[in-house]
Amino acid sequence: MATLVDDVGSFPLPAYTDSKVFEEAYRVARKAIIEGKHLGKDEFLLNNFNQVVIGSFMKKVEAGLDIVNYPQHYDMHRQLADPLRDSMNEGTYLINTERAVLPEVYVIGCEAKRLYEETGEKVRLRVCMMGPVELYLKEIGSVVHEDILQMFAENVKRFAKNSTLNSKYVQTVAVSLDEPSFGFQDIFTDKEVIQSALETAFNFDGATRQIHLHSPSKITDLLNVKNIDVLSIEYAASPKNIDSVSKNMLDQADKQIRVGVSRTDINSIMAELYDKGITKPNAEQMVEDERIIRKRFETAKDKYGDRMTFTGPDCGLGGWPTQEAAQLLLARTVKAVKAARDKL
Repeated sequence: MATLVDDVGSFPLPAYTDSKVFEEAYRVARKAIIEGKHLGKDEFLLNNFNQVVIGSFMKKVEAGLDIVNYPQHYDMHRQLADPLRDSMNEGTYLINTERAVLPEVYVIGCEAKRLYEETGEKVRLRVCMMGPVELYLKEIGSVVHEDILQMFAENVKRFAKNSTLNSKYVQTVAVSLDEPSFGFQDIFTDKEVIQSALETAFNFDGATRQIHLHSPSKITDLLNVKNIDVLSIEYAASPKNIDSVSKNMLDQADKQIRVGVSRTDINSIMAELYDKGITKPNAEQMVEDERIIRKRFETAKDKYGDRMTFTGPDCGLGGWPTQEAAQLLLARTVKAVKAARDKL
């Protein structure tokens, strides 16, 4: 099976967009969607939300990705925390199903026919969102109350199910839950409680189910979570990460893996360039050489073989200085992987 190239999600806003205006448009768009309003008929939303999302999405499409994550311009935590807090104000931790919407996914679904006609291809979409453990840590803390964690997991599942699109023009190929603190932060509960919550969150059909980790130190705790299809780890900026995961582990658990093969840790990259005397680097200088990315991919592919079904950048690109630099990284990653793929 060919290893598919996707991206993790976040992306810089266009240079012409004010972040505070976009954040306001995001909140207004979410409310309008819940109320059943047509976003395209509101000039403020059309200019400051719809066009921003679709324009950024097309930048990713043009980079050549096999599967394209919606451009995550809004804070990942607040995507779920805002509606959660609305529900909490009403006396419950459970978000009503009709409120469990990601506005970016909604807009891409509405515009899918036009995108299909422009590109000649069905939109192959990836959807990312915060996982239930991370949401709990940020909203409640590290001491786990199992019933509340389970409700958070149910909320995440509702967002995932509502984001799984399937029509003539668009298909959600993968849904990824991001658990960046898992393996880094102490969580005071039994591992079985975490496993049960993830089983609930991933209890949906219609797309490949990924979990994106920033540390593989407790990855063995996830091997028995039957609803997880793909374990996603960073490799480009943290080469030792793949030492924690063997192909035999994946074989025994019947799991796939996604390995990040291009660096996205922009602050470290900029610091390294500064040490070399490059104080105002251009996009070419910020993005790694294609040969380096290809070598990483080949090393990981040699180790995992057919178990490595996805690859791409390590993490999101929201902190990158420009869309052009972020797009170049995506395009260079695609070229490196596809050049290696053609030799297999």
